[in-house]
Amino acid sequence: MLKRIYAVFLARNREFMRDRGTLAWNILMPVILVFGLAFVFGGEGRNQYTVGVLQSSGEIDAAEHPFLESRYIEFVPVTDEADGFRKVERHRLDLLVRFAGERRYWVNPESPRGYFAERLLLQSDAAVGGQMQKARVIGDPIRYVDWVLPGILGMNMMFSCLFGVGYVVVRYRKNGFLKRLRATPLQPHEFIMAQVASRLMLVMIVTAFVYLATHLILDTRMDGSYLTLLLVAAVGCISMVSLGLLIAARVTSEELAGGLLNMISWPMMILSGVWFSLEGAGPAVQGLAKAFPLTHILESARAVMLDGATIVDIAPSMIMLTLLSLVFLALGAHYFRWGPD
Repeated sequence: MLKRIYAVFLARNREFMRDRGTLAWNILMPVILVFGLAFVFGGEGRNQYTVGVLQSSGEIDAAEHPFLESRYIEFVPVTDEADGFRKVERHRLDLLVRFAGERRYWVNPESPRGYFAERLLLQSDAAVGGQMQKARVIGDPIRYVDWVLPGILGMNMMFSCLFGVGYVVVRYRKNGFLKRLRATPLQPHEFIMAQVASRLMLVMIVTAFVYLATHLILDTRMDGSYLTLLLVAAVGCISMVSLGLLIAARVTSEELAGGLLNMISWPMMILSGVWFSLEGAGPAVQGLAKAFPLTHILESARAVMLDGATIVDIAPSMIMLTLLSLVFLALGAHYFRWGPD
């Protein structure tokens, strides 16, 4: 059994390495995105301001201050002061304000959108006597490039795993390669395990290379353990490969496979927090985002890199990713078919 898995594993690696265009794209695309975003934005990259209002409980009362009536700003209640500070540092909130009692506001000096939100606040406050006082953010402010780097690496991993496995398996089925494998003692679960192992090794190497290059050149933040981050990447990669194999388990058309993979990948890229936080989104949207493997990957990676989280801290996300992988692999092996008929 192990010899058969190893033989397919080596064959798949050689096929990938000989496709120099795909290999180069997997390496260059995330690097270009990271450097482009670091140069263009340098801070928050969203189109909508999100301001946290620090209060004990209840809904936000717009009558408390003219600033709360500002258009194009999403105001969200914050009941935990420490959590509010953390969200400002992590670019999840552009501004944190408190109107009850002593009026104060907190802003991340590394956030351009926070700067403009601050200007709007001070302009509105001047109309009622200018009582707002600026307070410093607790901890070290985080640059947008520090926050977005896990998102870009996760997005690259997602596309590489889904299309690198799902599309290839469909092509194998269409050109009859899987039918020839069926004549061998190779079992469906053995073929799937070989595909998972091959893609895991290749994606981990590429992701590690891209991360080290951007980390050294841009001096991105890393407060946690590299081994913990490696575990997050490995578990996340397995879950993505498993999802790709499930999608390709019975599909025979490359066009249909491409459509299905895009239908899965684009919602994940938009709702999993690759480019911006969903702090101001509704509960339904945030709940839907939790169903995607990429959301758990990015939350865990950012927790390790920006907050120094340990394995215990990210255990719930790791358990969820493991369960998703087992479900995807079991369903993929059950519904897998060798040929188009």
